[in-house]
Amino acid sequence: MSASDDPTQRGEQLAYSELMDKMLDEQARRTKARKIIAIVEHALGRDDLGGLDALDVGCSAGFIADELASAGARTTGVDIDEPGLDRARERFGDRVDFRLARGEDLPLPDASIDLVVLNHIYEHVVDPDAVIADIHRVLRPGGVLYLGLGHRWQIVEPHHRLPLLSWLPRGAADRYLRLTGRGEHYYERYRTPAGLRRMVAGFDTWDYTLPVLADPARFAGGDVIPQWSTRIPPVLMRAALPVVPTYLWVAFKDGGAPCGPRLRVPPRRVRR
Repeated sequence: MSASDDPTQRGEQLAYSELMDKMLDEQARRTKARKIIAIVEHALGRDDLGGLDALDVGCSAGFIADELASAGARTTGVDIDEPGLDRARERFGDRVDFRLARGEDLPLPDASIDLVVLNHIYEHVVDPDAVIADIHRVLRPGGVLYLGLGHRWQIVEPHHRLPLLSWLPRGAADRYLRLTGRGEHYYERYRTPAGLRRMVAGFDTWDYTLPVLADPARFAGGDVIPQWSTRIPPVLMRAALPVVPTYLWVAFKDGGAPCGPRLRVPPRRVRR
């Protein structure tokens, strides 16, 4: 790895909600939260999150954390986005504990959390492996980590909406941004699917991507998944998985398997 591709040479993305206005799109964030909750409830075999301690890492303005609290979880949200946290505390501080903290240095005791949400966050942080390690530390035995994951081979990069941007080395990606007038520097660093599997090697991880594509209504995914996807044969869905832009994984800390009812396309264990 060259120095220019070393993520540890990046600074932190502070005040991200002021750089990316979609973080303040309440309707979209709440819809995303309902999908997360539906997946987690199926994985745990529950009808709600009542009695669980939940943590939203990268909570920003707090919409997903607030939905976790509405589903019954005692919820903490952490971020380094101070303006986003100010907004979150103002609106939801009576039911969610928002803290200024880094994902690799969570201000929580060992084995104190049942559910962690890390949704489209790893590509923004300086050291994703350190964040995953500290999440593993704070999870209780039997706890789960929800992961919304973009990957390097996505066709259109979601932040800048440019084809193949995430495929490029850092210097070439910077030039691509400048040539298209989308910015000066490409900060986000995506991993390959194999790299994502290595990142969660300490967990027993299950892939919910295809179950959600096969039944978007069941998992509150109708905002981004067309209804015709339900008619695609499962074998074709599996063949298309490498080009699906976002993976939806649930990772069990101590080994485990989804406990929810049978699905047309069941979740599959992520092989390392």
